[in-house]
Amino acid sequence: MLDDRKTAILSAVVQEYITTALPVGSSHIATVPGVGVSSATVRNEMAVLEQEGFLVQPHTSAGRVPTDKGYRFFVDHLASPRTIDTAVSRQVGEFFAAAHGRLEEMLHQTSDLLARLTRSAAVVVGPMADAVSIRSVQLVRLSSTAATVVLVLANGTVDNELIEIDESVSDVTLASASAHLAAALQGRPLTSLETLAASGEPSVDAISEAALDAVRRGSSSDHVYLGGASTVAQAFDAVEVVRQVLHTLEQQFVVVSLVRDIVDRGMSVAIGVEHGVEPLSACSLVVAPVVVDGERVGSVGVLGPTRMNYPQALATVDIVSDRLGRRLGEG
Repeated sequence: MLDDRKTAILSAVVQEYITTALPVGSSHIATVPGVGVSSATVRNEMAVLEQEGFLVQPHTSAGRVPTDKGYRFFVDHLASPRTIDTAVSRQVGEFFAAAHGRLEEMLHQTSDLLARLTRSAAVVVGPMADAVSIRSVQLVRLSSTAATVVLVLANGTVDNELIEIDESVSDVTLASASAHLAAALQGRPLTSLETLAASGEPSVDAISEAALDAVRRGSSSDHVYLGGASTVAQAFDAVEVVRQVLHTLEQQFVVVSLVRDIVDRGMSVAIGVEHGVEPLSACSLVVAPVVVDGERVGSVGVLGPTRMNYPQALATVDIVSDRLGRRLGEG
């Protein structure tokens, strides 16, 4: 544990670097309220903090910048309590009060809202469709050889899956398959249904099974929405770092796995190499679960450079995850 003087100096360095993105010198830190020692003393203490791995000195500058270890100490011991700005709280409240329509649209807009509020890349992982109760299901003919399965879930999601049908299938047979599916699925999640009961009509059963298989394939994928990728790219000077960050964010599976892993580990902040995704080693991720009726149904998070404003990010992610959970609970 650091003594009070080193703690005050480290806190001042982290906050100054978050604000300016420039290496921090001892002469500036000596003027910060709460430090209260000479520039020479600050310089000596910063040297010790560097030796202990909390700071590093870029070779092109006399100033120092925090390391991942320095940020971790700041987040765990020094960051202010998670208080949200009144204007931000009002903006979030107004957004969710007005959020109606399809779930996909609301989740996409939530990622954009979070990105704007934090000036970081925002990730919203919604509930998987196969765990949500089905409100209605219908088969609609598109052509002589194609039909679509229209699935409406209790959380507002509307899913459409294409299936092939034989030219000989009549409208009556298709309607019978639609009714058979509705009787089996309505009011239940897909996870509760292993097989369909036989209807007594082979052609109806074949269409129903094909429709069920198509719905299962579509509903097993994650609903993930990313906003603000271009904003986070602007936080880095090195072109190669920007390329790596943007390329990784394009890989939906990696992003979802990363967010889930951090939440599963009980963490709210993963700094630099802590999250284990090497192309994002220059980034930190702040996450929170989305909970409905005591059950985790999704996650929200923001990704930015390790010099992100952690208190603001934590407070904003907390309020957005809470309000999103309440909105999903309302259906």
